[in-house]
Amino acid sequence: MKKRRIACLHAHYSNIEYIENALSEYSIELVHFVDPGLIHRVTNDQNFHQYQAQQKVKEQIEWIAQCGVDAILITCTNYIALLEENPTNLPIIKIDEPYFEIICSINKPQTMVFSNPETVKGTMNRLYQYAETHNRTIDIEVAIIENSFSLLMQGKKDEYQKEIVKFLKQLPTDRIISVAQLSMVAAARQVEGETGKVIIHPLNSLVGEVKKRILE
Repeated sequence: MKKRRIACLHAHYSNIEYIENALSEYSIELVHFVDPGLIHRVTNDQNFHQYQAQQKVKEQIEWIAQCGVDAILITCTNYIALLEENPTNLPIIKIDEPYFEIICSINKPQTMVFSNPETVKGTMNRLYQYAETHNRTIDIEVAIIENSFSLLMQGKKDEYQKEIVKFLKQLPTDRIISVAQLSMVAAARQVEGETGKVIIHPLNSLVGEVKKRILE
């Protein structure tokens, strides 16, 4: 079977390892593109407007599509929220959609945890839109781990993970917990291993989506 080439667009280098490990056993060649600059500017530059960010993401996708790949995987929820439509003829896999499918299939109170506050609005808008489109009702609240995402952006990966682990461990056990960002998966898995508490994350369903969209 010919190897399929998937281009991955990330907002941070730490996401590469997650995707490589998740898809390592399949006949896939991954080509990674990383641009933390856009998210940094969206977060810190008040004069950088949404339409400019949307245009930047569109240009990134168009450029990546010309690099001889069979599909594009976007791992950043901010990038996904900014991409209004597919500007290419390639399949685009959005990491949050299979994650949303899991969230929307749960009929219990849930807490969705974020480390990057700038990701919340776009992600939740997309989640509620997904739930409405698929005629689902969800009971969900948002929790933000304040002042943690800056640690990751500074390259302090271990400190970042410690903050996520600490926060997840103190959450009440009567709600279904999920983490919305790929950068939080390692911490979620650590807490699962140490406490037995199940924590949903975007990698739970990504492999199945890739197999369905690209390999089958």
